[in-house]
Amino acid sequence: MEIAGKVALITGGAHRVGKAITLMLAQAGANVVVNYNAAADAALATVAEAEALGVAAMAVQADVANLEAVQQMVAAITERFGGVDIIVNSASYFGKTPFPSTDPAIYARWAEVTRVVIDGPFFVCNMLVPGMLARGSGAIVNIVDLSISQPWADFTAHAVGKSGLLALTRQLAYELSPTIRVNAVAPGLVLPPPGLNQKREAKMTERNLLEQWGTPNDVAQAVKYLLEADFVTGEVIHVDGGERYGPNKLHRPKY
Repeated sequence: MEIAGKVALITGGAHRVGKAITLMLAQAGANVVVNYNAAADAALATVAEAEALGVAAMAVQADVANLEAVQQMVAAITERFGGVDIIVNSASYFGKTPFPSTDPAIYARWAEVTRVVIDGPFFVCNMLVPGMLARGSGAIVNIVDLSISQPWADFTAHAVGKSGLLALTRQLAYELSPTIRVNAVAPGLVLPPPGLNQKREAKMTERNLLEQWGTPNDVAQAVKYLLEADFVTGEVIHVDGGERYGPNKLHRPKY
């Protein structure tokens, strides 16, 4: 796919990795729709940065876990751009869900996490894909993470949600072929969470083979590849510095 001139929706596109993806698409010449839930100021700032690159951009508030909100977002996108050619599902809710738990709030948090991570992409794609099919082409990239293959303590809903999103990636690649390609990117250490101290940040690099942090732009470039790679669908690219193989470093021979 040639990105220039296309219309792209990036859910959670206002900040962090989502912002990097938004600006990569704008730099490549795509008109961008920045979806956000609560980060209005960040969304407007990202839109301004995208417009400075010479493309059209708009911010649309919507909780992707809410079907009615998604319907309203799609109506706004359709009114402005007539539809989209690219969807990047980057929105996520990183809520803790230890298991088992005696906290009654665990049930609501489970629903919050899985609805954003699984239901949200389903709602967004189901509403926008018919227009993409009518246009005769399109591409979808879903942002998962390493919890698709490595269980994370206290993040049961998140791990299940991202694994579900990977399954949705493969299912949609099958259902929408040959017109629309669907792939995923699984980042590793690319952006420290707020408040992480420097000692802990440095210690975390021991997890991966390259012993360093990546950047949001590393993820954005993987998304760009998948959008442009016309013979790739149903795949997941890991952008993790080899973190999946990090534990095996302890057993490799010393030279």
